[in-house]
Amino acid sequence: MSATVDPSDAGELRRRKLATDENSDSDEAIEDVVSSPKNRKTYGRTPDGTIFTVPTTHDMVSQLLDPREPKNLSDVIVLAVLAGHILTLYLLPDSIKSTTFAIIFLFWRTSYNLGIGILLRLQSNDNKLVAWARNWKLFENPSSGKNPRPWLYRLLKRELEIKIPDDYKFEEAPIEYNTWLVFRRLVDLILMCDFVSYCLFAIACGHRPAGESSLVTAARWIFGWSAIGFNLWVKLDAHRVVKDYAWYWGDFFYLIDQELTFDGVFEMAPHPMYSIGYAGYYGISALAASYSVLFISIVAHAAQLAFLVLVENPHIEKTYDPPTRKSEVPFRPRIHNLLGIKNIDLLRTVDYSTFVNMSLVALMAFATPQTPLHQTLFFSLALVFRLWYSVGLGIILTRQSNSKAWTRHFLKVGETPEEGWRQWKGYYHITQTMCYAFFAAACWKMYSVPVDWNYGFVMLRHVVGVSLIALQIWTAVSIYDSLGEFGWFFGDFFFDQEAKLTYTSIYRFLNNPERVLGTAGLWGAAIITWSRSIFALALVSHLLTIGFLQFVEKPHMQKVYGRELRREAGLTKFIKRSLPPPVAEWQSSVNKVMDDTSHFVEDFLDTARPKLAAGVSTIVRDTTALFNKYPARLTLTKLSPDLAGFDPKHYSMTVEGEASGFSALTERASGKEGTAGQFPNELKTMIFEYGAPIRVKWTAPANHGKKDWIGLYMVADNRSREITELSSLGRWIPTVPGQYQSTTADKGILKWDQPVGISENGDVNLVSGEMEFSGDKLWWTQGVYEFRYHHDGNHNVMSISQPFEIHIGRFDYNDAEADTSVSIQEAVESALLPVVQNCLDRDPDIAPSTPIEPFGSHVERHGKYAKRLVYAIHQMFGIEFTPAVVPADGNVKNLAWRICNAKQVLAPYSMSRSRGTSTPDEEKHEPLGP
Repeated sequence: MSATVDPSDAGELRRRKLATDENSDSDEAIEDVVSSPKNRKTYGRTPDGTIFTVPTTHDMVSQLLDPREPKNLSDVIVLAVLAGHILTLYLLPDSIKSTTFAIIFLFWRTSYNLGIGILLRLQSNDNKLVAWARNWKLFENPSSGKNPRPWLYRLLKRELEIKIPDDYKFEEAPIEYNTWLVFRRLVDLILMCDFVSYCLFAIACGHRPAGESSLVTAARWIFGWSAIGFNLWVKLDAHRVVKDYAWYWGDFFYLIDQELTFDGVFEMAPHPMYSIGYAGYYGISALAASYSVLFISIVAHAAQLAFLVLVENPHIEKTYDPPTRKSEVPFRPRIHNLLGIKNIDLLRTVDYSTFVNMSLVALMAFATPQTPLHQTLFFSLALVFRLWYSVGLGIILTRQSNSKAWTRHFLKVGETPEEGWRQWKGYYHITQTMCYAFFAAACWKMYSVPVDWNYGFVMLRHVVGVSLIALQIWTAVSIYDSLGEFGWFFGDFFFDQEAKLTYTSIYRFLNNPERVLGTAGLWGAAIITWSRSIFALALVSHLLTIGFLQFVEKPHMQKVYGRELRREAGLTKFIKRSLPPPVAEWQSSVNKVMDDTSHFVEDFLDTARPKLAAGVSTIVRDTTALFNKYPARLTLTKLSPDLAGFDPKHYSMTVEGEASGFSALTERASGKEGTAGQFPNELKTMIFEYGAPIRVKWTAPANHGKKDWIGLYMVADNRSREITELSSLGRWIPTVPGQYQSTTADKGILKWDQPVGISENGDVNLVSGEMEFSGDKLWWTQGVYEFRYHHDGNHNVMSISQPFEIHIGRFDYNDAEADTSVSIQEAVESALLPVVQNCLDRDPDIAPSTPIEPFGSHVERHGKYAKRLVYAIHQMFGIEFTPAVVPADGNVKNLAWRICNAKQVLAPYSMSRSRGTSTPDEEKHEPLGP
């Protein structure tokens, strides 16, 4: 729930700015929802633009348990189910209580993270829940005569109006709002049962370990109740900030026309409802003194984080961080990065060196015995590399900051500043890797596998240790996501003009996350090994990290950014606001003295900075797969009862597309055929442009199945002409909209059920329709394809279109050289521009209209666009690129230059020569070789 309102990611969600209703009073514009007085109204906006007043709702707990709040049937059901859980715990034998309630809790947790997650994904991508409500006529007034279930209408009306007695009318509320209210009742049931079943499981497992001292028991209870109290405060403060609207994922259904601001717990940690908001689980685990409760808590917490990543974050990005206009595209990122598994390239020297060094360290660690001599050796090596990593590299960076010593060295030997930067990245990467490799090897030498995992705190040590290691990994990933490789490798020490401050991701909450969280894994390893040597190594590493931040990074940051540096992070602000008034006043007076001193230093550095910098040179597949279940059902029998009365001869399809600009027919003659074979008869093959939209016009009987659908397939993929044996993988469109309650599926429908007359023999009335396949509904590879018309939601084929070819014509360099009116690069740009536009779905927000116009931000965010384009470039120009070059180049002109440059470099090593074949023209221009 917190992710729906947590602005820490996606450009801080553009602060969730939503235009205030233009008819509202001026003093109500941009009002904070949290602090709005009760007499102010909140306005909602549905996807179709309908504006309505959002009624006042209350939280789940008070609605259920407060006797002053009105109750309805759903409340009684929820309370009865909860009572049933409690009664079950009381009646079950002790021997099966824990197992039973583990199963019950996992069921409700699955219902939460998987069940609610699927419903929200469907609603986010296809408005599915609202479509179901509309299709089932849940909110259709019986007086209209269209509601087949008047009793259900009256039940829902009574249920919802009881809960909102003041400013809500069931008949007048938009269907999106009513659907959200019904969805809330399901959420109430699942969340309450999830929490109660967890508590009952903890009660069933709770005990005091044998032989536990009173001191340990007291520590457990103090920690447990403190964590529970903190968890309760987090939930209450989060609800105070986000209210019911975000608590129940309201923005999946409608948006509110006000600006949401975030304070309190949302300044304390990222996604607090899903991160620190689960502290109570670990408090309850401590009270129960049960590893079973602890492990099931970890599983539940991990499932919740998966829910955040897979459900909430994609919706946040789509709703609050739409594609950046092309004119707003920032500085292009560098490609072929060092960090990340996907960027490992063993043909690159630094990666090869890192791999060899890591392999040697691992071999030494596993092949040598765990004797005191070898333990001392690995401890010493780990300490030496840590000292070099923190102190040695710190000295290098300090000299680079003060006098650009590293850059001057490479300029001295005739290299460029960019080459110096590249060499530094490799130098730092190898040193950092070896530092952690030898630390891990030292831990391995000091570690012994426990004989009894249940003895003392052995199990707890491993759980805490692994958790701290995971915390450091998450911190590193968050830092990298925020800073990129430029920031990770201290780019502002090398290129002042490209340096800019960022306070996104983890930096929204902490100014220096490395100070504490950045070494959490070292302490985790020390706890796991329980070795004095590793504890000492962790302590030294932590102190060196703090020293590096204080004496290397901080002076440089003050010199480069001066007063642009943020004084306080979000967590610091929150803590200060929480201090008692006397403490806050004392702390404020101390800060004032320190600020006065630092201002003098900053003024001096601001004046000196230009002189210091003078003379130096300067970052699953589309969710439509969720809906493939409709056409993906395989029909196992060739004869279906539904086909009675339907004759395939009454069905037909015609295909229209943009003819390929290059003649694929002429390319078919390779010169190896006989004379007759080189001059074929005129063919009527349909050859379309790669990525261009394709239109399908269909004709069918007027009584055709309302769930008929048309899919796009490769010709060679289906053996049968009567039954389609493969899933359409999202490449399908229904003939009539609204039948699958899926806006994704309906996308592309242009016309449907247009009367066209009767069949040739006069026995059937015919209708026609038209649809367009584009974007993700196309195949993004060359080949021969066909459309298949399927009957009423299954895979029975009623008609197959004429096959057609998707082709990417080869660019003719000889013709380009012969045309003296334009340069070769201009010719490449002209040929490449329409291909780029097709690959970017011809979306005006991301597809360029000229060679110099930059691509939109979605090209960098969604790798599918780059993959489409590099495939087309490979087929068209014979040059193979990695997808990362597309967002890096940023426009067609840069891509064309890259293609021409690569072609020139690779000309002596052309594909035809390497294969031992060449055309006569190529033989004439073949350079001489040995």
